Amino acid sequence: MKAWSGCDRPMIEPDIYVGAPPMGDLTLPSAEPTDRFLYAPRGVYFDDHVLVVTDSGNHRVLIWHGVPETDARPADVVLGQPDFRSEGPRAGGDDVVRGMHLPTGVAVLEGRLIVADAWHHRLLVWNAVPQTSFAPPDHVLGQPSAEAVEPNRGGAVTARGMYWPYGFGLVGGIFYVTDTGNRRILGWRGLPEPEQPADFVMGQDAPSEGNENRGGAVGADTYRWPHDVAGDDDRLFIADAGNHRVLGWSPPPGRDAPARLVLGQEDFATAFEMPHTPPGPSRMRFPYAVSLCGERLAVADTANNRVLVWHEAPSEGAFHPADEVLGQADFSTAGENRWTAVTKETLCWPYGLHQHGNRIAVADSGNNRVVIWKVKEPATAQAGRAALTP
Repeated sequence: MKAWSGCDRPMIEPDIYVGAPPMGDLTLPSAEPTDRFLYAPRGVYFDDHVLVVTDSGNHRVLIWHGVPETDARPADVVLGQPDFRSEGPRAGGDDVVRGMHLPTGVAVLEGRLIVADAWHHRLLVWNAVPQTSFAPPDHVLGQPSAEAVEPNRGGAVTARGMYWPYGFGLVGGIFYVTDTGNRRILGWRGLPEPEQPADFVMGQDAPSEGNENRGGAVGADTYRWPHDVAGDDDRLFIADAGNHRVLGWSPPPGRDAPARLVLGQEDFATAFEMPHTPPGPSRMRFPYAVSLCGERLAVADTANNRVLVWHEAPSEGAFHPADEVLGQADFSTAGENRWTAVTKETLCWPYGLHQHGNRIAVADSGNNRVVIWKVKEPATAQAGRAALTP
């Protein structure tokens, strides 16, 4: 891993936000549902064309067609609720087809919008990003029908059912789902169709089991609360939040296999939590999200109220220190909003992450907002390009 110097290290700074504005003190921001306000958002996705946020506390998804370039732009579309001012599970009533219950992970994959409707124990799939509000999903994964919402399909643990699926990702052609309540990862070779069982299970000895850390000690192939997935054709990362770590494989295994990398812990057999001392650049406390963009790896170190960034993602070993921290002044602090004031630079329980190009979107759950941070080029790169300009 490259050691970045003070002048060479890319600078990452907040750019724009949606949701609650910076308050200037520690007052809790408004959470009233509107086309602008969010309540405890837990997931975010964006690309060149769209921004999608799971407004988890309001049990809905907000969509911006065109990524906002100014603060506090109102959303264009709402899913999970009949309008922008409604809230509550199941669309505030009994609409389980179009309603949601604590949506979390979100992404657009191969043109499809996919949302982890976690407390309905299913994934919702739209064949295209909706242009109109309150559109029903085209199909669901993890349940026998769009009307079913019971954990594990109302029965035993199987390769078709889910229990609190909080995150997912398409990595190296494999669709991974963090089936958090069953302490496992489900894997399909390609995006699955309805009722298609997982091709493999990671973290359990059989598809019928759902034991924490396989019913034993923590190890390189066990999970407590697997929560998010990231990677590319060469690498897979899983945020194992309950064990306070991120696990990594190179290449993505496509089967149940021990990890080759652990971040946040000194070894694969440790699940140490450090709640009341300076965390430093290597430890984590409940890392709920992970994102890879090129070589840049970002982890939402949620209970430490910060995002850790490695400018060149490690691939094996343990306890690699991060290069940069967002939300805190340095690696030694972990307070909510730095225990001072809510500003664009502070974080309170960052829960979701997504990277695209030179931007990092953070679902700043405790501050009821999403902040998009911009990665600035190193000074040496800027100077080099300027020297080549005629």
